Parts: sequence; C-alpha cells; structure tokens
Amino acid sequence: MGSKYKSLKEECYEANMELNALGLVIYTFGNVSAVDRGNSVFAIKPSGVPYETLKPEDIVIVDYDNQVVEGKLRPSSDTKTHSYLYKNWENIGGVAHTHAMYSVSWAQAQLDIPIFGTTHADHLTHDIPCAPPMADELIEGNYEHNTGIQILDCFKERGLDHNEVEMILIGNHGPFAWGKNAAKAVYNTKVLETVAQMAYLTLQINPDAPRLKESLIKKHYERKHGKNAYYGQ
Repeated sequence: MGSKYKSLKEECYEANMELNALGLVIYTFGNVSAVDRGNSVFAIKPSGVPYETLKPEDIVIVDYDNQVVEGKLRPSSDTKTHSYLYKNWENIGGVAHTHAMYSVSWAQAQLDIPIFGTTHADHLTHDIPCAPPMADELIEGNYEHNTGIQILDCFKERGLDHNEVEMILIGNHGPFAWGKNAAKAVYNTKVLETVAQMAYLTLQINPDAPRLKESLIKKHYERKHGKNAYYGQ
C-alpha cells in the first residue's frame, strides 16, 4: 500500500533538490519542508543525507510536536524550528534554511541587509532583518525550538508582518525563508542570497551608498503586490 503522503513527500523532495540545483547548499547543510495543514503534518529532508542520493521515499513526515509519523530516517536537525513556525504562522506552506555564503556572511556580521535597490523592493519594503544571536541559556536549552522563538520575537519587536517579509537572518547562524508552499520558500531563499550578494558588492563599490528612496520602494513593491499590481500575466 502506498503512502498517503506520497505527493507531500514529492513536493518536499523537489524543493530540496531545487535548493541544491540553485547552489544554495554546501554538502548536506540545508533543508526545506512542506506542510499538509489538513493532516497537521509536514514533510522534511532527513538529517545528513547527501542530495545526490536523496529519494522521495527518504523524506520524513513529522507532526507539529516533532514526532515522526512516517519514515525510517531521522528528520533534519532543524525540524523543531520548522514546526514552531508552522504552529505559529498558520498560513505558511513551506520553510527553507540554508548556509548560503552571502546570507550567512551578513548573519555572521549581525547586520540587517539594507534596501539598496529595486530587486530588493520587488519583494519587500524593509531591510532584511537579522535577529540578534541567541542568549546562552537558550542555546544550552531546546536550541532548535528556541530558534523558532528567536524568529517570532524579532518580528514582534520590529512590528514586521511575516506575510510580507518572508525571510530572516539569524545572527551568527544563517537564513530562514518561508512562503505559501515549499517552492516559494526556495524562491525566497534564492532572492535573499542574491540580495545579500548585491548589497555586499554595493558597499564594496561605495561604502556610503544611500538607501533606496521611499518612492521607488513603494513603486516597485506595489507593481508586484497588492490590489493594483500589474507585473506579470
């Protein structure tokens, strides 16, 4: 008898393979999950399995309390972060995490990525936030669960909406991104990495480069989002 989660596993598998194809992961460092809201479970990459040997049937199904529902392999070590986000943000459908070079570099510098240009503004109207490094007692505690708390706390403190800002840097760690499904989470991860690289190069060329002016931020974001959007078919 086939798994009732076959299509969910395939969605998750395809998203993980895309993460690798886009050059966003090093060896096994990276993961994407896909949620099934109807069954209150999500699919996630198994821990430490190389992408070249990964198969759809290897994908692990986990509930929101991090219990394995289906699968013979251990789920990603970041599973508790994914489950915390799914529990608290009920409209997201996919979460991705990588150790991509430029995103991680900004995270290690503990800096937000400034909004310098229209590529950034096409996707969000804010600087990409970098959450401060985790407190020692939280690191020593339930670390991956606490990473989820770290993300939500940063959004609450800054008054950000996770429906608009679909990405974050964790100080000294790296990027997380999410979206309506696993494919959109991967898309946002690639956007984040590209914007991180562009911002780095911008500051190399001109350390005093100005922030994008508000009129251009508004124009570019609203071309693609909201009731008057006109970009695309």
